[in-house]
Amino acid sequence: MNLPADAVTAFDTFQAAAGWEQRARLLMQWGDRLPALSDVDKVEANRVHGCESQVWLVGELHDGHWQFRANSDARLIRGLVALLLARVNGLSAADLQQVNLPDWFNQLGLGRQLSPSRSNGLNAVLQRMNELAG
Repeated sequence: MNLPADAVTAFDTFQAAAGWEQRARLLMQWGDRLPALSDVDKVEANRVHGCESQVWLVGELHDGHWQFRANSDARLIRGLVALLLARVNGLSAADLQQVNLPDWFNQLGLGRQLSPSRSNGLNAVLQRMNELAG
C-alpha cells in the first residue's frame, strides 16, 4: 500500500533521527504542529473513548479520501496522534482498514513509546476513524 506524502515525510524524518532523545523531540514537534480544534469540535460526540487522555477526532470525506483532524490535551499523545494522522489522511475507507498501528510506530522507531494504555488509546482513535469511514 502506498504511504501518504505526510507519512513518507514522517518516516524519513524519524529514520534519520540520531537516537531516542532526538525522536522524542521530533514527536513533540509533530504534536505542536497539529492545528488547534475549535470549541465546536471539542464536544463529547467527537471525543474518543478508550483514551486515558482527552482526544477529539473529526473526519471529513473528500472525493473518496478521508481527512481527519484531531487533538489532545496531552503533549505526548498529541505527537502520537499527529503521526497517526500523517499515516491515514488521504486514505480511502478500504485502505484505512489495512493500517497496522504497531507496525507504523515500530517503523518510526517509536514502538517503545507505546505503553499498553497508549497503544489502546491510539487503537481507539483508529477504530473511531474506521467507524466514521464505515
